[in-house]
Amino acid sequence: MSTETPHANEPLRIARGGGIAWVTIDCPPMNLLGGELMGALFGLVEALERDETTRVVVLRSADPDFFVAHGDVELIAAVPEAAVPEATELNFVHQLLERFRRLPQVTIAQVEGYARGGGSELALACDMRFAARGKAVFGQPEIALGILPGAGGTARLARLVGRARASEIILGGDDFSADEAERYGWINRALPPEDLPAFVARLARRIASFPALALQEAKRAIQSVSDATTTTDLLTEQRAFDRLMHDPKAERVLRMKRFVARGVQTRLGERTLAPACEALDRE
Repeated sequence: MSTETPHANEPLRIARGGGIAWVTIDCPPMNLLGGELMGALFGLVEALERDETTRVVVLRSADPDFFVAHGDVELIAAVPEAAVPEATELNFVHQLLERFRRLPQVTIAQVEGYARGGGSELALACDMRFAARGKAVFGQPEIALGILPGAGGTARLARLVGRARASEIILGGDDFSADEAERYGWINRALPPEDLPAFVARLARRIASFPALALQEAKRAIQSVSDATTTTDLLTEQRAFDRLMHDPKAERVLRMKRFVARGVQTRLGERTLAPACEALDRE
């Protein structure tokens, strides 16, 4: 038996049952990671940090084509270019995703559509990622827009896939299928679309049947392997991101405006995002 929270136009729907919280992203038109969704994720983290009954959190999407498309480019383009002081502490986005990563619950991303940019980085903050073969698409296209992954992509991808593959993903800015992501270690497994929900449900139920304290201590021990430098690496990423966001020579405003004006940030345009990014330097 599961119960679902009311969700009148809410970007997250949450159903609970059997020690599992099923969190469904529902933020039309394509689950852009903007203020609305970030605010909802903040509320989710606040609640889960106090939740002593939930042992597993499954993050999935109500949209069959989009897990989370990416950050809202139109909003990012509007950020002023004026210089800012060098960061000495993590910003809101990094703090939020670090809190999500460190939740006492085991977190699983069930990806059945596009997960680029911030969508990929949200999935990277989960303990495990499973994706639909032939449907899920992963990417970090930020470099084409004159910036870099700013929500943990450089730090977490390099840990998962190694420096060389992280360089290919981030510097190349191309799309990767679920099968390619699996081979690189970006995700745990690529599964046939018809098998993915049942696989994730079975795994979630299995994990939720185990003692909560044992799960929490095991998760903490696993994460401690790389925790020593995580904050430092995220701060390095944040400083580099800030320099690109506030340097007029970085070209990010021009490229982002072209990205939006050419209809790339639409449901149809997202399907050809990778080749469209290659053409952003052409009138």
